[in-house]
Amino acid sequence: MLAGTATVGAGLIASSPASGQILTPSRGDIAILTFLAAAELIEADLWQQYAELGGLTPGQLPVETAPFTPMNSYQAAFMNLDPDGPQYISSNTLDELSHATFLNAYLESVGAPSVNLDEFRTLPSSKADGAQNIGRLTNLMNLTVDTSWYIRYRSSTNPDFGATFPQALILANVPAIPRTNADFELSNIQAIANIAAFHFGFIEQGGSSLYATLSQKVSSVEVLKITLSIGGDELCHFLEWVDFSGNAMQPPLAPLPAANGLPAFPNFDRTVNPLLQTNLIFPVPCEFISPNLPKCAVIRPTSQRQIDALGAVKALSADGLFIGQPQKFFDLLLRLALEADAAQRTTL
Repeated sequence: MLAGTATVGAGLIASSPASGQILTPSRGDIAILTFLAAAELIEADLWQQYAELGGLTPGQLPVETAPFTPMNSYQAAFMNLDPDGPQYISSNTLDELSHATFLNAYLESVGAPSVNLDEFRTLPSSKADGAQNIGRLTNLMNLTVDTSWYIRYRSSTNPDFGATFPQALILANVPAIPRTNADFELSNIQAIANIAAFHFGFIEQGGSSLYATLSQKVSSVEVLKITLSIGGDELCHFLEWVDFSGNAMQPPLAPLPAANGLPAFPNFDRTVNPLLQTNLIFPVPCEFISPNLPKCAVIRPTSQRQIDALGAVKALSADGLFIGQPQKFFDLLLRLALEADAAQRTTL
């Protein structure tokens, strides 16, 4: 699971006398990067499944035009959410693959073990045309999506100060990808794409908070550059999926009634509720650092015991992503998370 041989000293770090900055990754930095590499492998796995069925497939068009193959109905449903939806899904997938590859290569470059989760690629693939018949790390066919993030980012309160948020809508034990070709024929295939849209936002807001939280523990300026830069890319992803999910909850796509075992999607704009407003794609200014300071538009949460490493494992597990994985898999993620959260910033 952890390939290679670690040669990084136990907390031994190098510094630049001229700048007073810590350069070499500390033991805590390595623990953080190791957990992030595992998280990115998991993220790349789920995004690859989305891209295979809903991404931009070379040679496909939304209409019958020889010699091209028509888009499937799942791709067309994403285009209802945004005409560039399939391209965005493919681009997000490439980004996550690059993150996982880079982090593992960086770990090896500083003499630390890389992360390999291949022994856990045993979960079944979708049987729908377009999906590869390979083992997966994640299960996208029985998700329970936490949609409270949608309200959190439209609220002026901050979970770092104890605020809690209700679910925007209930998505429990539902598929986010077509399971078989029969799903392509569903009259409400749009519902599966809408579930995916809220799942996209859930995944990327979690990544945004995770990188921001763990960055506060980093000692090396080079590692900080890595976490801030990759975290910034996660923010770019998140904003697109905020727009996606909002588009699912307004006309002409909403309201979409429940059918074929899939949930209903109401028209959020009908309620005139600012916490459900569909065209708010940027974080609303909220409490930050101190309630006595002016409100500020920020990523939240960024404090410990929320979406830190352990919080991320708990959230992804509750999401249903790992249904079918053995206890050994959970034990590994738990160990990596505890080691990452135990990291402490080293100062000169």
